[in-house]
Amino acid sequence: MFAESLIFSFSVTGPICLMLFLGWFLKHIHLINEAFIDTASKLAYQVTLPALLFLSIVNADKNTVISISYISYSLAANLLFFLLTIVLIKRFIKDKQDHGVIIQGSFRANTAIIGLAYAANVYGESGVALAAVYVAFVTVLYNILAVIVLTQGQAGISTRRLAGVFTSIAKNPLIISIFIGVICFSLTLRIPPLVSQTGQYFADMTLPLALLCTGASLNLQELQSGRRSAWFAASLKLVLAPLLITGCAYLLGFSEIEIGLLFFMSGAPTAAASYVMARSMGGNANLAANIIAVTTAGSLLSCSIGISVLYALDIM
Repeated sequence: MFAESLIFSFSVTGPICLMLFLGWFLKHIHLINEAFIDTASKLAYQVTLPALLFLSIVNADKNTVISISYISYSLAANLLFFLLTIVLIKRFIKDKQDHGVIIQGSFRANTAIIGLAYAANVYGESGVALAAVYVAFVTVLYNILAVIVLTQGQAGISTRRLAGVFTSIAKNPLIISIFIGVICFSLTLRIPPLVSQTGQYFADMTLPLALLCTGASLNLQELQSGRRSAWFAASLKLVLAPLLITGCAYLLGFSEIEIGLLFFMSGAPTAAASYVMARSMGGNANLAANIIAVTTAGSLLSCSIGISVLYALDIM
């Protein structure tokens, strides 16, 4: 049973690990460069990923039900974990100046790329459709909490800054595509085959392109020079978050696919957006990049172990 669970976990994490390695390798041999990474990342974020999320929802089984209790639990669990990270980091990390960056790195997961990749590998299109709704709600929560925690020690949360956050949320292509997809799904609107097929071409590009860019952006030197605070954040992100969020969902009796998706989303590495936000708000951008590097590499091991455990429990 143990060997069988390991084989299953590798079948899930193996392709993602290989794509990340290929991204790093292609960058290392100068086949792709920073200009390509920047352009391809924008293409994935603004075009192909919205297409994937939209079509996953529109093409989902009509019997698919978006559970209000599942979404409510997801938001509550992430909010409570955010509060827990504040308590733990203030208790164990002495450098108060970096608290905001460490807290953000501990709770903000890369759900839209790594989380979705895991969901697609295990559950296919139906899993991506359910995961897309999770991504929409949690992305809004992540952005609000990140602004709150990164303004600690500053003059306060200005109205202009909060307005900027809500404006960026309203313009977020992922949230827009999910919102439109939910409307079309609810109204059972028929998407013209020409539009659907063209969109599917874009959707099929998403995960390979996004994973290559993620791997190419991974700075392995950060793993060697990792500070204690980065490793502390990584332990919260990769161990405590999935353990608590997934464990409580199991005890509360959520369905197998809901538990699996919660694990993939909570166990995903720190989102690349945490670096952008930390830098734009005057935080320690180098530490933010360090946390991303550590969690991205570490998640391959932690997710493999978690998948093996869930498989052994017949949840996956």
